[in-house]
Amino acid sequence: MLLERIQKKEAKIGVVGLGYVGLPLVIEFCKSGFSVTGLDIDEKKIEALSKGKSFIKHIPDEKIQALNEVGSFKASSDFEQIKNLDCILICVPTPLNKNREPDMSYIVSTAKQIAPHMKKGQLIVLESTTYPGTTQDVLLPELESGSGLKGNEDFFVAYSPEREDPNNKDYTTASIPKVIGSDHPTGLKISEALYSCIIDTMVPVSSTRVAEATKLMENIFRSVNIALVNELKVVFDKMEIDIWEVIEASSTKPFGFMPFYPGPGLGGHCIPIDPFYLTWKAREYNVSTRFIELAGEVNISMPEYVLQKTFGALNQSGKSVKNSKILLLGLAYKKNVDDHRESVTFKIMDLLNKNGATVDYNDPYIPEIMPVREYKQFVGKKSVPLENLNQYDLAIILTDHSSYNYEAIVEQSKIVVDTRNACGKIKSDKIIKA
Repeated sequence: MLLERIQKKEAKIGVVGLGYVGLPLVIEFCKSGFSVTGLDIDEKKIEALSKGKSFIKHIPDEKIQALNEVGSFKASSDFEQIKNLDCILICVPTPLNKNREPDMSYIVSTAKQIAPHMKKGQLIVLESTTYPGTTQDVLLPELESGSGLKGNEDFFVAYSPEREDPNNKDYTTASIPKVIGSDHPTGLKISEALYSCIIDTMVPVSSTRVAEATKLMENIFRSVNIALVNELKVVFDKMEIDIWEVIEASSTKPFGFMPFYPGPGLGGHCIPIDPFYLTWKAREYNVSTRFIELAGEVNISMPEYVLQKTFGALNQSGKSVKNSKILLLGLAYKKNVDDHRESVTFKIMDLLNKNGATVDYNDPYIPEIMPVREYKQFVGKKSVPLENLNQYDLAIILTDHSSYNYEAIVEQSKIVVDTRNACGKIKSDKIIKA
């Protein structure tokens, strides 16, 4: 019956977690003709959506207003709505705790809120990035115990890793191939039918564990290769060789090479976190993931490298880091987005403060620092204008936003520490690459 309702677009969809992953799914399902309920515990998000306002910069208000005008979307914090839904997609955070171990609390609490309101015949899909076995060993037992229903008999579960890349102009939610896995053939058939209504290419796999592992492999691949170029950056710098020029030249090889780029450290909700999910789970099988952990160590050390470059630049101008004024350019974890989750800028800001510097930041996408899991001391701090660049002893480019005028930044600054090669085409003695 559920499969038929999906095919007729009569199935009612629920999306739990209305962030960078959940909200694009809401938009796509509504565009496709489904009735969608968005659930979130953040009342500010619910209020904004109800008023036709977006809280994600690359999703314009017009898209939210269109949802409300059609009348096929409802935002709510009331989890009793679950009883009226057919398919529930879970898109909640999966951070690491202080010991760099997986924090399953968001998945568990979501399951506890969903379970009492479940009914027979529903499909539950987890999209949150996690370690292999989470869907079967964590989510399913919570749903069964809270609902009194039997998984893969009374209801079905599946796992489909999110592949969102905020503000990517080349790939959208609909055009990025979607991996889907279930531990029951009916669950796979239903979930594949559901997502195929909004996704161009489906990639079904044999189990939830395979689907969970797929997401980790994708991001571990990136983490390891970024660590490699970060390490080469340090080595080549000692040899007075520009890593960026080396990468550009290497990229001319039409086979066997894929360019990755160094930076001040990893940021965002995937690459700094996902590899540690696998290293943690591997210990259960007495397997040491030395390669992955080494990559993590290299990437984690990059803020310290930037700091040393900053100290050296200040010393050359006869200043100590203590009592110096430093401006950080870019708080977002990557260019042209308003997402500062796990941003390396927080780490560098903290290190500079601890060394006695006065630190400000500028980011055209993030006027004020919103609540974060770490570095709560910076919440409420506001972006400063660039007009007073010459009043700072040094500026550090940490996010290479396209809207920045780098020639003007170099001209007005006393020293520029460039961690992104944003000033690569500018000739100036003021520029220090880090």
